[in-house]
Amino acid sequence: MNGWIGETFTSDVGWSHLERLVDIGNRMAGSAGEREALEATRDALADVGTRNATVETFDIQGWVRGSSAVETADGDADSIALPRSPAGAVTGRLVDCGDGLPGDFEAADLDGGVAVVSSTVPDHYDRFIHRREKYYRAVEAGAAAFVFRNHVPGCLAPTGSVGTDGAPLGPIPAVGVSREVGSRLCRRHEGERVTVRVDCETPPAESGVVRADVGPDTDRAVYLTSHVDAHDIAEGAVDNAAGTATVLEVARALQARDAPLDRRIRIVCFGAEEVGLRGSKREAERVDPEAVQAVVNCDGVCRGRTLQWYTAGFDALESAVEDVADRFGHPISIRPGQHPHSDHWPFVARGVPGLLVASDDGDRDRGWGHTRADTLDKLERRTLREGAIIVTEVAAALAAAERIDRREPDAIAADLERQDLAAGMRTTGDWPF
Repeated sequence: MNGWIGETFTSDVGWSHLERLVDIGNRMAGSAGEREALEATRDALADVGTRNATVETFDIQGWVRGSSAVETADGDADSIALPRSPAGAVTGRLVDCGDGLPGDFEAADLDGGVAVVSSTVPDHYDRFIHRREKYYRAVEAGAAAFVFRNHVPGCLAPTGSVGTDGAPLGPIPAVGVSREVGSRLCRRHEGERVTVRVDCETPPAESGVVRADVGPDTDRAVYLTSHVDAHDIAEGAVDNAAGTATVLEVARALQARDAPLDRRIRIVCFGAEEVGLRGSKREAERVDPEAVQAVVNCDGVCRGRTLQWYTAGFDALESAVEDVADRFGHPISIRPGQHPHSDHWPFVARGVPGLLVASDDGDRDRGWGHTRADTLDKLERRTLREGAIIVTEVAAALAAAERIDRREPDAIAADLERQDLAAGMRTTGDWPF
């Protein structure tokens, strides 16, 4: 009765789609490559037998990369612009703001300066600080430009968007530089005047969302989600071609299981995640929360065998994941708190039960993510297949469960306060309560 497990462990459906996505090239939100990836995912879902596979488009603020530089007396330092940075050139004193903790900005004299900020936080600090929080704290402190310095060695400049829902383009130019370039800039030029220059285009653009269905046509559904877009500087293999490939493999496996599903599984693959969760925010606003049994969002899977599950304070979700992991003897880690930086979040913010499944490789940071090194060679077929088996069983278990109670948004907000995330979300304009 478990023949589907063997089929999944030998299937190339997911891996082939992973290769298809990374070979497209640029999948930046609003690009022709993103559109190709959305359509390829729709077609792949139809090919494995899902119903009503479609792409629906929506408008976004586009952003197209040009050149960028940090100009010093020694010449230009290699950099890449952060998406949704405005175009422009700003000259100011270079100020090393360290790890970008709130106190680092309070202590720095940033009026009209160029803030250089690390991409990590020290081990003693009790929470991760997102790039956008560091950017907007620098803006509040008076910075005229922002330089995001990778903490990982290897001459890899990091990317990642700025901007808010209300103002999609950020207020000051922003670039990423490698650890090596950032260290050299601060050693040689701290306190000196440098120029940060960004050239880019910001045309109107169009993104989209893929939808398809598996299982009975019930009113209430489990949402199985991922995002299709990726940053334009790399293949976006882990982030997030692997997540979408896993969703496709799970869609195939759900139909191969002997036991019929108790509820519909709605598959939703979003565009424009990397530029402010635009696709999932739009979807969450349009869906009746009572029609969603739970959300299972795949983002950053396949980086390691141990699956990391953010359960957003929903005990029923944690129990379901632990039960499946125990039955399969598969390694997992549970993060019961909130993680407001992926496509499950717009649903969780409305009280909808939501899981984020990623990989736990022991690194609290992105690893190769958001750099040119996010490439297919870092991944293994076995890891994708094993992960798909576990996600399949979790999705099926949630479809079979009794109605899972929603949480009040006030309780979600209180979680964020306890985790010391609320102040940063207010700084970035992401506080939805």
